[in-house]
Amino acid sequence: MKFVIVSGGVISGIGKGVIASSTGLLLKTLGLNVTSIKIDPYMNIDAGTMSPLEHGEVFVLDDGGEADLDLGNYERYLNVTLTRRHNITTGKVYQHVIERERKGDYLGKTVQVVPHLTNAIQDWIEAVANIPVDAHGEVPDVCIVELGGTVGDIESAPFVEALRQFQFRVGVENFALIHVSLVPVINGEKKTKPTQAAIKDLRGLGLTPDIIACRCEQPLDQSAIEKISMFCHVGHDQVLGVHNVNSTYHVPLLLKQQKLIKFFQKRLRLDSIILSKERVDRGKDLWSRWLKLTNSHDRSFEKVTIAIVGKYTDLQDSYISVVKALEHAALAVQKRLEIVWVDSSDLERQKAISTSGTATPPSGQKLKYHTAWGKVCAADGILVPGGFGSRGTEGMIAAAKWARENKTPYLGICLGFQIAVIEYARSVLGMNTNSQELDEQIEDPVIVFMPEIDKTHMGGTMRLGTRPSVFQDGTEWSKLRQLYGLAQRVHERHRHRYEVNPEHIEDFEKHGMHFIARDDTGERMETFELSSEDHPFYVGTQYHPEYLTKVLTPSKPFLGLVAASSGCLDKVLDDVRHGSYGPAEF
Repeated sequence: MKFVIVSGGVISGIGKGVIASSTGLLLKTLGLNVTSIKIDPYMNIDAGTMSPLEHGEVFVLDDGGEADLDLGNYERYLNVTLTRRHNITTGKVYQHVIERERKGDYLGKTVQVVPHLTNAIQDWIEAVANIPVDAHGEVPDVCIVELGGTVGDIESAPFVEALRQFQFRVGVENFALIHVSLVPVINGEKKTKPTQAAIKDLRGLGLTPDIIACRCEQPLDQSAIEKISMFCHVGHDQVLGVHNVNSTYHVPLLLKQQKLIKFFQKRLRLDSIILSKERVDRGKDLWSRWLKLTNSHDRSFEKVTIAIVGKYTDLQDSYISVVKALEHAALAVQKRLEIVWVDSSDLERQKAISTSGTATPPSGQKLKYHTAWGKVCAADGILVPGGFGSRGTEGMIAAAKWARENKTPYLGICLGFQIAVIEYARSVLGMNTNSQELDEQIEDPVIVFMPEIDKTHMGGTMRLGTRPSVFQDGTEWSKLRQLYGLAQRVHERHRHRYEVNPEHIEDFEKHGMHFIARDDTGERMETFELSSEDHPFYVGTQYHPEYLTKVLTPSKPFLGLVAASSGCLDKVLDDVRHGSYGPAEF
């Protein structure tokens, strides 16, 4: 097993996840099997209880694990299926060590950070690295381990020490370190001092970088490379410039141009791994398709505009998988994606009216209101993503109503699915209704609390992970089902506490809202769709299809939304019938 560690210095949030994923992708193009682990040095057991506005998106795995958003990057780039064990947190490791201590596993010894905690971290990495993660069921050859946060922070100290020890446990020929550092540009000059200081700190902790990946807005010039090489004690070929490119999908090309893979082939003795012709050909095919995808991105000129009407738009990483799913769908139909962000609260009419009861709203709020509605009305398609709580939900309902009445393609996900159901009940069925989540006192809710869900504990208590959705008989007309290749059932990932009230399903069906897929009991609604006579594409999914999108295999509901918004859905459906947009095995 070969291990490639990706750490970061100077500041956090400079693209370690993309560089880690891109490195893994390049190794896969050689025919190697690659897996990934993310280390998050926070005390939470997982990301499930963390605010999207503080931490970004909570990514849900097949086994129901709620994890850091970087695991989504790994799955999308590498076409792998990870588990909750692939996300290591301080909380998880301490919990593991304390449980062992309570059982007496340490035989009366004083339990300490070194060696007990650091040994537990190393054991965890080794065990998880050997779990097969792709469709072929083969043990990985290489494990990419991303250390979250910034080296030097007190939170990451036990993990840095564990990795220092780990390099000797696995052997120097099986351990390599990429350190990602920022090279800021000030008054036109690239400043290398922050990187020099970061590498000095890293060496002081016992880790020596094999590759220094320098994040910079502009291409790194030769003089900056030479300076970093000299003062960080590495060769010129070990300093890579990672400047801004057309898209994150171009980063693997940038790294390959700078001979990252050739370096690792020698440094990690990758030629010693014997690969079958089938695996080598699989890697070549992957690279060929990736090049085709990036070329398509560069040549796409026709624009499609999607309005994301959400609650957490102040931090767009809250919807990172939604954004990626839209990007993958746009790449598939060769359109240039433009996302417009709309805070759903700004769409609410009552906020645009003065609280004094006069017809004169505050000028700032009035401007926000009209600007937000201008974006929604001008968009080619509307997407309402998931979320929790009542804030901004009336604005989402208004957006769903606009999309339905004006034949604008619409996709509602989780909360967005429930929002559209509420709007339909109010506008078409004439009900005075809401969700129990949004109004606990509502007498006749169309969205109810799921009976099996724990109301007192928050972490890991929702309906989580991969569940089947079964398409109902007589739904062959459904465009969503056709996008899935007329499958009888599909498996998608879930994260929710509320569901459509089954008492009202018959009324909805009579009035044109068709629940085309249900869970395997037939009692829980999974998707709805309006018929083609009523709307070109008006779809909602209780599940989160964005969690399973892949760069080369776009999520089907997102593909439908983008294709309908681009005016090419019929062509896409015809392509699906002829085998396009199928599962990618690489």
